[in-house]
Amino acid sequence: MSARPPVRAWLQPLVIAGLIAAAFIGMYVGLQRDPTPRSVPVAAVGTELAESLSQALGDSVDVRAVPDSEAGTALLTGRDVVAVLSLTSPSVFDLDVAGANGPSTVGAVERLVGVYARSTGAQVVTEDVVPLVRYDSRGTAGFYVAFGVSLASFVLAQMLMMVSAHLHLRHRLATVTVFAALVGVLAAVLAGPVLGALPGHGVSLAITLALLSAATALATKALGAWFGAVGVPIATILLITIGNSTSGATVGVDLLPDFARVFAATLPPGAAISAVTDVSYFGGAHHWVGWSVLIVWIVVAGALLVWKDRGNHARD
Repeated sequence: MSARPPVRAWLQPLVIAGLIAAAFIGMYVGLQRDPTPRSVPVAAVGTELAESLSQALGDSVDVRAVPDSEAGTALLTGRDVVAVLSLTSPSVFDLDVAGANGPSTVGAVERLVGVYARSTGAQVVTEDVVPLVRYDSRGTAGFYVAFGVSLASFVLAQMLMMVSAHLHLRHRLATVTVFAALVGVLAAVLAGPVLGALPGHGVSLAITLALLSAATALATKALGAWFGAVGVPIATILLITIGNSTSGATVGVDLLPDFARVFAATLPPGAAISAVTDVSYFGGAHHWVGWSVLIVWIVVAGALLVWKDRGNHARD
């Protein structure tokens, strides 16, 4: 008779797989249960209107007073605010929005302003100044492109870990670099010129996706190198599950709870999707913020891999 396998041999995979399932469902479904606007940046023309709007809507919005509509439009097209409200007559508000910020965020602002307008007996006329393109009417193209790049890079990292005994670290790093460049260009071309879902500067889009690929692959490899068998599940939960669910693509960042906003700003998927939106619709405004986050992940993960590799060689 064969020896009975130790409990840990079958219990650990079950527990890890269960945790991944719970994290995936909990994050994706949980964050969509009750999205609540918090400090959504909105511009209002005139100090009096800004004060009135801020008092009426409270912490739901972060109201910025601007002297005229032109100043508000500059903030809107520079992705510094989501909407601009102005009073064109005693009974009519003009609400300019940037639909490229996503239906969830823009819809929340429209509802809030609608409530405010009704309380004053006025109506709202809405205009989308930065609309989504025809082939991405729901604003999810950036999410799917980033998710596809992340998933492919995650799989690449796993495959490279399987052959790490046969490939020197420099060859594995070169493979990650080449793949990142290729997948960045491929994804940008497919989503941009071919499918027409992501407009804007194609080179900047390709760079963004290449940085996302490198950050995901290197972070996965680093976690695997330092934590062994549980490193890949950690990467799955951190980068694929938490990272993508809090990226702001399905539920706008301004509608996420505070803890999720931290993940959106610091994990590769959120940084990449924010940069994708910047370069696709807002002329590259603030894209360096997302790029900087991705570069930090690449540098830190690469350094950890080199450190671990040198330690292994020293012991050998």
